[in-house]
Amino acid sequence: MDINRMARAFAPFETLAAQLIPYAADGDDGSHDVAHILRVFKNAMSIQAEEGGHARILAAAVLLHDCVSVEKNSPHRAQASRLAAEKASGILRELGWAREDIAAVAHAIITHSFSANIPPETLEAKMLQDADRLDAIGMVGAARCFYIAGRLGSGLYDPFDPLATERPLDDKRFAIDHFETKLFKLADGFQTETGRRFAGERHERLKTVLAMFIDEI
Repeated sequence: MDINRMARAFAPFETLAAQLIPYAADGDDGSHDVAHILRVFKNAMSIQAEEGGHARILAAAVLLHDCVSVEKNSPHRAQASRLAAEKASGILRELGWAREDIAAVAHAIITHSFSANIPPETLEAKMLQDADRLDAIGMVGAARCFYIAGRLGSGLYDPFDPLATERPLDDKRFAIDHFETKLFKLADGFQTETGRRFAGERHERLKTVLAMFIDEI
């Protein structure tokens, strides 16, 4: 797809997006592709509109937060955000960004990841983390969960004990186990008031998805 056409979707940061989209999504993971980047951008801008902060820093962090891809089942998964922050810093240096702005973008990227478990300290970092986690819950979050399970060769559910009433949860084997092991816990960890409000709405949708799924099996 034409870069300029894609960049227009990131208004009012079209110029920045045109510069960074070529680096935005690394690999062939459809749950961390440019569509994901755009959804996170829309989430981030909605949060920033109410919370304030530096929109350009936030936009750059969104565009580059997944610029290094590490599979969910990789032993190096916890290093993904650090690697992305390092790569992003190099990209922004080449574009002539100020050192303090690069550091702000890198901090937001390195702290956005659930796997990294590093608390965000700036408003922009908190907004990026919230915006990214919103894409992991709700209807899209459920779709991404099933997509990743298929990508990694997991089953949808245990046909004999789908809700794990008599077995340990195992989200490496069964997709819907991931709802309990991670997705239902995300809404409690949002950083901003706006993000928490959006998360509450999507959390309810996620519960509905699982209830409807269970009803059909």
